[in-house]
Amino acid sequence: MGSWKYSLFSLSLIAALMLMFMYDRKLWKNYHFPRAVSNISVLAEVCLQMFSGESFYTADSARKTTLENFTCPEYKIQNHYITETLSEEEARFPLAFTLTIHKDYDTFERLFRAIYMPQNVYCVHVDSKATDTFKEEVRQLLSGFPNAFLACRMEPVVYGGFSRLQADLNCMKDLVASKIPWKYVLNTCGQDFPLKTNKEIVQYLKRFIGKNLTPGVLPPAHAVGRTKYVHQELLDHKNPYVHHTARLKAPPPHHLTIYFGPAYVALTREFANFVLKDQRSVDLISWSKDTYSPDEHFWVTLNRIPGVPGSMPPNASWTGNLRAVKWMDMEAKHGGCHGHYVHGICIYGNGDLQWLINSQSLFANKFELNTYPLTVECLELRLRERTLNQSEIAIQPSWYF
Repeated sequence: MGSWKYSLFSLSLIAALMLMFMYDRKLWKNYHFPRAVSNISVLAEVCLQMFSGESFYTADSARKTTLENFTCPEYKIQNHYITETLSEEEARFPLAFTLTIHKDYDTFERLFRAIYMPQNVYCVHVDSKATDTFKEEVRQLLSGFPNAFLACRMEPVVYGGFSRLQADLNCMKDLVASKIPWKYVLNTCGQDFPLKTNKEIVQYLKRFIGKNLTPGVLPPAHAVGRTKYVHQELLDHKNPYVHHTARLKAPPPHHLTIYFGPAYVALTREFANFVLKDQRSVDLISWSKDTYSPDEHFWVTLNRIPGVPGSMPPNASWTGNLRAVKWMDMEAKHGGCHGHYVHGICIYGNGDLQWLINSQSLFANKFELNTYPLTVECLELRLRERTLNQSEIAIQPSWYF
């Protein structure tokens, strides 16, 4: 692929080439995993300019990829999956991932390919409310990967509800039964995308020497009501939601101090076993069923208990923050969203690429491939080049995009 130094191509030439590939639809016919800019060299040049702040737009969104007419081995080759462990360090430190998804197969598939490594293990939870077509597409994809599987139990997930935490717990239960000796489990959703390579993620986690990464603090004023009052998931509605009631909740069990933090964490296998078996955790799960967005207090609260496997001290604060997120109410800090906001979170556009590649976070959230294809594809191309540059084994030609 070559280095990521600036190209000598002029902007006008790049734009002309890009337009040529955008509108020559014959090029799409030969690509099973099509891109917004079909020619990889042109895509690389376009991405370089966008990383430096230039703006480009495509007329077409990425088309759907399927397993149709391909065997699983052929599919992996055609779509450039990495099929060998790239270093001894990664072989000795396998990871587990949960992926909680409900729509947008194309974006999910790009995430899965980006984090896929043969030494890791992957549990995918599909919202039970998702369409049968979506469920079948995911099932068909995973059938070709012996280290990836669907969660044994699927939940009807409601945004902000306990069902979102239950989905992660279901996958965690499946993962602790896996024979793959994973060291950490990281939870993701279908609109995440990694900013670091697998090797970089491993090296980052090893720095914490067996500690769980659950950033968080005592609840700020706006979050107190989430666990102070009873909340109810309402599924018998056209648009399921969590209803806030005026009823006060009982205090948390075992005199636990409730903390507040992001839903995305990195947990050791020992802590995962603690979560599933220890009575304090079991009781906190039960208590959290009628709270709002319990995944934002559950992990960090348990990980602040002294003496639990891999616990962090109460003053750990935001140590180990794993996600780059642009919140609508924090534009003064991040400079604004160049895509659009959903639930107060930025769906990244092309203008966010500079900010993303400068982030120290392991992942970013959120992306929509079919809305902003170049945003995902430029990050994907950059990530793959970094991954292959770090390889300690011979690189297979099919691993290049």
